[in-house]
Amino acid sequence: MYAILDIESTGGKYNEEGIMEIAIHKFDGHQVVDKFMSLVNPEREIQPFVIKLTGINNKMLRTAPKFHEVAKRIVEITDGTILVAHNAQFDYRILRTEFRRLGYDFQRKTLCTVDLAKKLLPEAESHSLGKLVRSLGIPMGDRHRANGDAIATLKLFKLLLDKDSKKTILREVLREESQGELSPTQLDIVAGLPSETGVYYMHDKEGEIIFLGKTKDAKRRVNQHFTNVGQLARKLQKETKKVTFERTGSELVAILKEYEELKRTRPKFNHIAKRNLFSHVINFSKNGSPHIELEIAKSRFQKKQNIGFNGVPSAKSFLKKISEEFELCPISLGLEAVCEHSKNGCTNNCVALENAQEYNEKITSALNKYSLKNKTMALIDRGRELGEHSLVLIKNGTLQGFGYVELNHQINNIHILESIITPMSSDENTTFIVESYLRKNSKLRILELTAAL
Repeated sequence: MYAILDIESTGGKYNEEGIMEIAIHKFDGHQVVDKFMSLVNPEREIQPFVIKLTGINNKMLRTAPKFHEVAKRIVEITDGTILVAHNAQFDYRILRTEFRRLGYDFQRKTLCTVDLAKKLLPEAESHSLGKLVRSLGIPMGDRHRANGDAIATLKLFKLLLDKDSKKTILREVLREESQGELSPTQLDIVAGLPSETGVYYMHDKEGEIIFLGKTKDAKRRVNQHFTNVGQLARKLQKETKKVTFERTGSELVAILKEYEELKRTRPKFNHIAKRNLFSHVINFSKNGSPHIELEIAKSRFQKKQNIGFNGVPSAKSFLKKISEEFELCPISLGLEAVCEHSKNGCTNNCVALENAQEYNEKITSALNKYSLKNKTMALIDRGRELGEHSLVLIKNGTLQGFGYVELNHQINNIHILESIITPMSSDENTTFIVESYLRKNSKLRILELTAAL
């Protein structure tokens, strides 16, 4: 649990500053579960440059509560959390100073989004909050006011959590929480999970990931692990001490994220395929014929991937799909032995009489529609919350990564997209994952970006 914090102080000599505005958003890693914001009467003068910067003056604070009147609420909302702030050392010092004046020793763990951004976004020109969020296309309002800065910090932190693919933040928190003999029951674990799309991680007592998977319903899937019988289920039931979950909104992002996480973390109870995820491909050639010929072949015998499929039935289903969509003769695609229009087959009908160039253009169009080859585009899907969209970025036929956007100008600007995405490695399997998803999900919004490059 995190407490996203921003403080506006009066300025002045070191350790003589006072808090004049505070905003705290309690964040459980998925959503804000509580929030507190208030002007505070600092009982001291505000420095002129601070008034000019924030717009807050002494007159505005005359009727505001004093710090001792809001102190209890601050303690309650931050209890059991890690304080997250942009330049956390400053905000934490000011907060502790105010509590020390009341005779209370306020202590919390902290995370600084400046330090995290320097580690996860090393190419950023500036790591100041305003310039950084602007470069990432994150909307920001009420700059230099506590709540405006806290909301921007929260959105930045969510992006950094997404980019923290090595789980350095998560591991530190897990290991701290797992100290001692107590661990949550399986019932508590399931109750704490949402019925949403994403990737779940099962951890042992040391916080190490022992199993992970994608799901469209985390609560239901983990419950199945805990109630199933079998060797794997028994091992997971015995060793799982905690389950964490990352919402993706998009099923495609979840599938890609699962594949990447499996390659990197190699959990001991996951089966990790040593070969390609697809077993067959569709080859196309002329072989001396004026017409392009398609053939289903085993992928391990091919030097390059054309379009991959997980089995012959899947490949035939695709051929049937393009046959209907592009009005291609089933005989020419090997789907039927006898033409419905002629007892003698297509030799005296469809293929022989059809213009070869027109036929080949149909085949090429069909294959291009469902192939990533040489394409630059963004695949837009559901986000994790209302008003948000997920995106998968493809550049020159190669997977670049995934990210989340709220505004249309973020989606249409490829330079912003490249800045905000979480990079992912690309190989034949990721190409297969995206292409097979496109074949099955016609509702996915495809934004061509070639002209924007």
